[in-house]
Amino acid sequence: MNTFFMQKNIKNIIFDLGGVLLNINYLLTEQAFLELGIKDFRLVYSKAKQSSLFDQFETGKISAHLFRNELRKYLPKEISDKEIDTAWNAMLLDFPLERVKLLRQLKNKYRIFLLSNTNEIHVNAFEQIFIRSFGSNIFEHIFEKHYYSNIIGLRKPNADCFEYVLQQNQLNPIETLFIDDSEQHVAGAIQCGLKAIHLKENETVNEILKI
Repeated sequence: MNTFFMQKNIKNIIFDLGGVLLNINYLLTEQAFLELGIKDFRLVYSKAKQSSLFDQFETGKISAHLFRNELRKYLPKEISDKEIDTAWNAMLLDFPLERVKLLRQLKNKYRIFLLSNTNEIHVNAFEQIFIRSFGSNIFEHIFEKHYYSNIIGLRKPNADCFEYVLQQNQLNPIETLFIDDSEQHVAGAIQCGLKAIHLKENETVNEILKI
């Protein structure tokens, strides 16, 4: 086990999903929308900065139906719901088995949680990835609790998002490790008193935890 845990007296671990556990590629969604006719999708959405449309969708303030209709305003022709969903989900790849094994090992020693900025369309898609890969929605069996931004109405890196998870589970922030691939989310966690690791693009969660 990585000495980080022994040095920091970690008892709880909060994981991000996309880019940490689930492999993702934002460029695939950008390319898919380019093919549908959105020429400047990178200006509308990116990992670091999103328009208010995506923020509202990720906090459950607007429905998938309204989200699709708003995206259609950027499209040159009528596009079906399925085509929009397929493009939007193109970034979602796979959940490697070694990460499932890692989580199961960690569960024996730590309280583990999931905290993801996500949305209705993505949740439906990645739950299907889990079912195809493992026969069930494994999150129901692995994590003590999982939190999706569109369900709780809060999103990282805002302090109220981290505080919600801490309070709901009576977690001491100095005993809690947060792992995310977005630097701004890690900074938000640290400001709330959590220990945090920024998972860089060339790293995997298995490597940094060294199980």
